[in-house]
Amino acid sequence: MATTLLRPRPLFLFRAGARPATLAASGSNSLRHATTSSLPNDSTISRRRAVTVANDTGRVPWKQLTLGEKAARTTQQSFNFGLVLLGAGLTATITYVLYLEVFSTDSKTAVFNRAADRVRKDPECLKMLAGEGLHHKREIEAHGEPSWSRWARNRTIASRHETDRAGIEHTYLHFYVTGPAATGTVQVHVAKRPDEKEWEYRLLALDVPGKQRYYLENADAGLLSQRKQGKMFGVRWN
Repeated sequence: MATTLLRPRPLFLFRAGARPATLAASGSNSLRHATTSSLPNDSTISRRRAVTVANDTGRVPWKQLTLGEKAARTTQQSFNFGLVLLGAGLTATITYVLYLEVFSTDSKTAVFNRAADRVRKDPECLKMLAGEGLHHKREIEAHGEPSWSRWARNRTIASRHETDRAGIEHTYLHFYVTGPAATGTVQVHVAKRPDEKEWEYRLLALDVPGKQRYYLENADAGLLSQRKQGKMFGVRWN
């Protein structure tokens, strides 16, 4: 009689592939958990640089700054504010100087321009500077002191400004005019009383070498004559 050997049977039956899938899923979750826990958190990844005076852009909110970073931002903003004030002060100073020297009707530039126009429009001045014949006033150039640089476009106008004991302002200046035939010097003296707004010509004369001085205005001569006679501004002083 044949003997049959019985193999022990497993206590549980599983469908094919069930346990491996469960183990695979469990292993995957364990691996993901291990990987995630091994990485640094987001705050570590996005850790910002310390804010200093040199690199502060203002993006970091004030409440997130440390005490040292707040001091750095305050220093930077104070410095920037100082630069703004300095720039505004320089701009105001330059604007004021330009107004006094160029745009103001009391400036020597304004007096120079008016006197130069008087010379260009005067027929006798044109004759002295441009010679005989019909000439245009544009042929007469007016400029300040000669410059050693031929590239210099702006030349200084020699001038002097003073106020006498009566409160009358006086401006003296001279400049040069050049025409096709000759070069001359223009002498100017204008005065303004305290209650007046416009300058009054006391002297406007053109000197050309080899020719007699030509006067466009010569109130100083009348004033000198009145002083010699002891009478000035309608009042006899002797």
